[in-house]
Amino acid sequence: MIPLLRHSSRRLPLALSTQVRRAATTPTPPSNPAILRRSPTVEDIETAELDVELLPQRDAQLAITERAAEQLGRISSQDKHSGSALRISVESGGCHGYQYKMELAQQSAPEDYEFGHPVVTQARVIVDAVSLTLLRGSTVDFATELIGSSFRVVNNPQAVGAGCGCGVSWEAKA
Repeated sequence: MIPLLRHSSRRLPLALSTQVRRAATTPTPPSNPAILRRSPTVEDIETAELDVELLPQRDAQLAITERAAEQLGRISSQDKHSGSALRISVESGGCHGYQYKMELAQQSAPEDYEFGHPVVTQARVIVDAVSLTLLRGSTVDFATELIGSSFRVVNNPQAVGAGCGCGVSWEAKA
């Protein structure tokens, strides 16, 4: 018999309530500093006509969790996504000013930074030069919850607080 936990007027199986609680409070797993595989040059930025200063290589930092690297490895090993990378960009929008956009990309542009996981070599993350100024120092994670799975950016040192209540948009530090 499964022990029951009293929850308001309903009784939930203890095993289920523990799983729900654990899913809701699972901390970000350990991450590894990503390896900077490629960074744009001044010429790349000028050719793209971007108004952004290049970050010194020591400041072009991103971390990738083990579970994000494993998921990227699985995706890039599929025939239809062979060699794919996760492209992350920052767009204006949402109630707090900025939001993340994530998509699979087959190749990087000259003005992109490309990061790789130190162990899962096929796990790649691409970030454009403008977005990296708002993402540097962040962690890329992959989370599985009751309502689905997704890549997400966590622990962004460039963001103020936890963002809005919807969890989609965030405010940049001044």
